[in-house]
Amino acid sequence: MSPISQMNRPEHAPYPKLSTTQVEENILPQLNQWALANGLIMADKDSISKANVAPTTIFPTPIPAKVFENAKTLQKTYNQLYAQVSNSDWLMEESGKLVHSDPEFTGRLYDMAKKCDSKQTLKLGLFRSDYLIDQSSEQIKQVEFNTVSVSFAGLSTKVGELHSFLNSLGAYDASGEMKMFYEGMGELPVSESSVFMPRGLARAFTMYQSMNSETKKEKAAIAFIVEPNETNLFDQKTVEFNLLRLYGIKSVRLTFEEALKDLEYSKFDDNKRIIHKKTGKEIAVVYYRTGYTTGDYYNESCWKARDFLENSYAIKAPTLDIQLAGSKKVQQLLTQDDILNKFIDDETTKKELVKTFVKIYPLDDSKLGKEGKKLALECTTKKAKYVLKPQREGGGNNVYKEEIPKFLKTIDENEWDSYILMELIDAKPSTENYLVRDGKLTKEPVISELGIYGTILFDKDSIRSNEYAGSLLRTKLSSSNEGGVVAGFGTVDSMCLV
Repeated sequence: MSPISQMNRPEHAPYPKLSTTQVEENILPQLNQWALANGLIMADKDSISKANVAPTTIFPTPIPAKVFENAKTLQKTYNQLYAQVSNSDWLMEESGKLVHSDPEFTGRLYDMAKKCDSKQTLKLGLFRSDYLIDQSSEQIKQVEFNTVSVSFAGLSTKVGELHSFLNSLGAYDASGEMKMFYEGMGELPVSESSVFMPRGLARAFTMYQSMNSETKKEKAAIAFIVEPNETNLFDQKTVEFNLLRLYGIKSVRLTFEEALKDLEYSKFDDNKRIIHKKTGKEIAVVYYRTGYTTGDYYNESCWKARDFLENSYAIKAPTLDIQLAGSKKVQQLLTQDDILNKFIDDETTKKELVKTFVKIYPLDDSKLGKEGKKLALECTTKKAKYVLKPQREGGGNNVYKEEIPKFLKTIDENEWDSYILMELIDAKPSTENYLVRDGKLTKEPVISELGIYGTILFDKDSIRSNEYAGSLLRTKLSSSNEGGVVAGFGTVDSMCLV
């Protein structure tokens, strides 16, 4: 990213003052053409051989530079925290308590993790920490920490390039003189995520090779484990293409069912190295782009495939214990001082993390859990300030405000512990941006969520690499509770640093 010019940085949120007609006539055609030419696209839900322009914003969204820098600085700390949690006996103890309340998902992941006997000790974390900016304090507050549902590393870079292109073209100039609206280009950072995330995968691949000298680079690959008919195909393909372009590393794409059919353990050693039958390539890294909610395991073959992959010698991103560390229950527990102290010794570091926390309650029989249940049942109006979250990653799973008591009454109280109650973050809406989804232009108040990517390669004893890996901005209508782009709620966006 280019240095940010303090002299050129505007004092106020910089939105071009364009009419809807100007946007429709001067920007939308350029946006659509650039997106189609450069891969800012998503596969059609009915046919992955067809593509549509990805949901995006017309303008980059103003984000305070100090907020962005703070989030970047914290990412390596968060990477290390979740690596330590995944290595701990504490994690398995706490995950085991969820078996009774969430047996069909967390329970199955936990049981599989307990029985796993992989001889591979290295683990790869490809993470994203998501934040909203609290309007009263202008402080980032963590929405969630993702350990497997970590998408848009490819499209995040492309939408930043799109907005920079429109600015260079002069499309944001209301006068029609085609001047750049954002004069200091350092104000429009383009996320490095499409390069930095592949770098994390490449480091794991190289480490696998160094441990297995007979494994030649050209005879090994990274396996992307994906959903059938994946609409976010081109985002993933950007990462795949950059692995080959920058590092000469090839990939194979497999659904869980295809993995079970097309992969096998090597017959020539006892380490359970994976061989791809069709190509003969050894799978050095298994990269999960699915597997974070019950719907991803649509039949028993999917669970068998996950078990097969986890017990192999390939480096996994993530391992089962890393995925368990990303549960909402762990996020809730880490907001408690006595738990956070188990993993963070430095007081200054701990204070910086705590600044990003909001109040999160369990719904168990502990003292805090009983308080959480009381608060949940009191959410009877649209003014309620809480959201109910299950042990899942990805969009579309949450229950908001006055819907919480109604929902809780539909399930047995023994299942309540599989949810956490989280205080809603009071994010300031903006009224100036336009959203484009399915060719339709919308201008309503919007809210943006900042995601920071990180990569970490580690084992029980040491951290081999730990890096910030780019950023993501997603923008949604402020009237929408959910923000997932694939789930149909949000758009990909980029930043204008102010």
